[in-house]
Amino acid sequence: MATHLVYPLLTAEAFLQIDFGDQKAELDNGVIRMMAGGTARHARVQGNIFLALALRLRGSGCTPYNSDMAVRTRPDSIRYPDVSVFCGHDGKSDDDAIAFDDPRAVFEVLSDGTARTDLRVKLDEYRALPSVDTIIFIDIANERVRIVQRTGPGGWVDNSYDDPTEVAIPTLDITIPHAEIFARD
Repeated sequence: MATHLVYPLLTAEAFLQIDFGDQKAELDNGVIRMMAGGTARHARVQGNIFLALALRLRGSGCTPYNSDMAVRTRPDSIRYPDVSVFCGHDGKSDDDAIAFDDPRAVFEVLSDGTARTDLRVKLDEYRALPSVDTIIFIDIANERVRIVQRTGPGGWVDNSYDDPTEVAIPTLDITIPHAEIFARD
């Protein structure tokens, strides 16, 4: 007779206390999911987005973070977007925070291994956060952009662009040109 072990699901708080060392993981509905590193192209595009946001947001009260800052999307889920923007967390009292639950904008740079989760599971979790205004998916293989923006309570517009397009985030009053996102220098 086979015995099946049942392990309790983790909470976001318990997950955030775990030291994974050099490894990266996310919490997905109470289950730890290990994450692999990205390619040089992924890292370059992620850095381009972060730099563009940092330069445009300085002094605004909104701050971009790279994938080291956790986003608490549910009581049992923690995500590490490639880049996220938070507003109102620029005081010294937030210096030791390891997660926030109120991003204004979230960027996910897609890869073959993460696209399915990013475009389905994470999209639903980000849309459920009342603070989120804009979710941007960056397809590095085809240099395409998908922008999902809140239009009001419960309303969203979802546009995918095959041609080069700039990413506008109206609530932050910023625009990032397509060429800047995909720059190779």
